[in-house]
Amino acid sequence: MQPQQSQPQATRTRAVLAGITALALSAALAACSSGSSKPAADPKPGGNAAAVAPAAPASPGTPAAPSTTASSAPSADGKVVMPAGPAADLKKFRDTKAGPIMETTLAGKKSGVSGQVWVWLPPQYNDPKYAKFGFPVLTLYAGGQSNGYNTWAGTQLQIQEIDAQLAQQQQAHPFIMIMPVQNLTGDEHKSLDCSDIPGQPKMGTWMSQDVPDFIRANFRTLKARESWGLMGASSGADCSAKLAMQHPDLFKAAVAIDGDFKADSTLWKGHEAEQAANSPDKLISTSKADVKMLATAGGGSAYEVGVVKKWVANAAAPTAVEYYEEPGGKHLTTDFGKLIPMSLEWLTKNLTGPQSDS
Repeated sequence: MQPQQSQPQATRTRAVLAGITALALSAALAACSSGSSKPAADPKPGGNAAAVAPAAPASPGTPAAPSTTASSAPSADGKVVMPAGPAADLKKFRDTKAGPIMETTLAGKKSGVSGQVWVWLPPQYNDPKYAKFGFPVLTLYAGGQSNGYNTWAGTQLQIQEIDAQLAQQQQAHPFIMIMPVQNLTGDEHKSLDCSDIPGQPKMGTWMSQDVPDFIRANFRTLKARESWGLMGASSGADCSAKLAMQHPDLFKAAVAIDGDFKADSTLWKGHEAEQAANSPDKLISTSKADVKMLATAGGGSAYEVGVVKKWVANAAAPTAVEYYEEPGGKHLTTDFGKLIPMSLEWLTKNLTGPQSDS
């Protein structure tokens, strides 16, 4: 499903805009000073599926540029997984008001696929007070082909700034955000459906094995799946739902924004059994995965509401799916953006926050 692209508008609440402005101002001020206070307690889960954008937060500190130097060995047995390398060649993609987004090309050893990955580290990650903390990971999947331009890494969806301000309010965890491509071409006829389609690049293996391996090799993470989540919009929603159900050993929670839940690439032709095994609309009826998911639909489209409600109704324990309908929402990037605050709060409620072993 292709989202209609539109530039950010002034429809975002004044609270979110004020919070993002405060982020930029405080970053400039913090560059002139430093502190040594004790790390704040883990952010509290906040809100629910009907939450609205929060009030403006307290000002955060300046996020440092992410380091590409991996430590030589993992930590001792415990919650935290220290990066052991090899260190990726991360280069700055763009600046946000909450710190830089970096990018690299990941050559997957298990899949043989090479693809672009964008990375954002929350301000807390480079704060010396959090030097021994592992952080929760949120992998984001964009709509459309996500090749060449990724809405999560670009300027349309300001999820990084929103997470930073919500974390300051203790309404959301400071997430490491990973934004991988989903396809190797912009040609819709060659969509890979986040799967290992026979005879095609093994995108399912790249996403479910090589990308997590890359994250653990380069960043301080947490061992338990309870700190690993997924989120996607449009065709990215299908990816987040599918991968959560197929890999409950890796992921605990997922948000699917306005998906159609079908693996419908033309590349599946002649491989109908494999197609069914990778189609979220089929997986939901048979899933035994102990995962939690939030599925949203735009209330402005009766068709979309029907598709998502039907998909949610087919879920059965231990797979748990909550439904949220955005009043008047359409299949637009701007409407996806309006769901970011409540989605981050929902993920915070269902995933663990930063932790240390001490």
